Amino acid sequence: MIQKKIGFIGCGNMSKAIIGGLIAGGQVNPADIWIYDHKAETNEEMAQAHGVTAAQSAEEVAKQADILFGAVKPNVILNVLKSVAGSLNKETLVVSIAAGVTLESLANTLGHDRKIVRVMPNTPALVNEGMTSVTPNPLVTEEETREVVAIFNSFGKAAVVSEYLIHSVVGVSGSAPAYVFMFIEAMADAAVLGGMPRAQAYEFAAQAVKGSAQMVLETGKHPAELKDMVCSPGGTTIEAVKVLEQKGFRAAVIDAMQACMAKSEALSKS
Repeated sequence: MIQKKIGFIGCGNMSKAIIGGLIAGGQVNPADIWIYDHKAETNEEMAQAHGVTAAQSAEEVAKQADILFGAVKPNVILNVLKSVAGSLNKETLVVSIAAGVTLESLANTLGHDRKIVRVMPNTPALVNEGMTSVTPNPLVTEEETREVVAIFNSFGKAAVVSEYLIHSVVGVSGSAPAYVFMFIEAMADAAVLGGMPRAQAYEFAAQAVKGSAQMVLETGKHPAELKDMVCSPGGTTIEAVKVLEQKGFRAAVIDAMQACMAKSEALSKS
């Protein structure tokens, strides 16, 4: 149980996923979660649905929070944090969910004596299967880092990652659901071509991807070893694998992710 007040400025999908995970896991008393969103109806809905405390302003959340989540769009987060910086307590830990906003930019806005953590969750957090990178600045203690990791573990998995690897995180986790959705859609299209009804094709394709991912996570085996287990000599699977290799499947994925990482780097400098 986290005996701290946790504040959220901005209450979109990601904040809702975090709040839902915290409450479902019994990690925090709902009344100790303070929220403020610029949409008044969102504050009321969250208070009624979860028993969280709806604040009247972002400043009020900042004053109350021991851990403050900045969960607004990247293009406005620095302005929002600047407006509440004077309301923060000295020991308040600020957690930024804004993609592309560096620890240095956050420190320039909040002060270089401020404990700041940069995190990057992905959209599967919305179904309790998120993968989140946690990047603390040097002022954050190990215990505080563990608390932030625990918060994100409540709706998936989280791991501490150095900031220089953040563009790799974008490629392999943040943006990756889009490539997986395309893969599922393509496999389903092929099944439909083979006569399977569309809804059933999506179910089979999506479950195959989910189950395969679970095998990687649970068995600890190398993905190539798991692939070899499916490929019978002279069988159907190796035929499909041959075509994927001919069409440059792996190279296409690597090239796409390199482009994604390069774009992430360019955006963080702009």
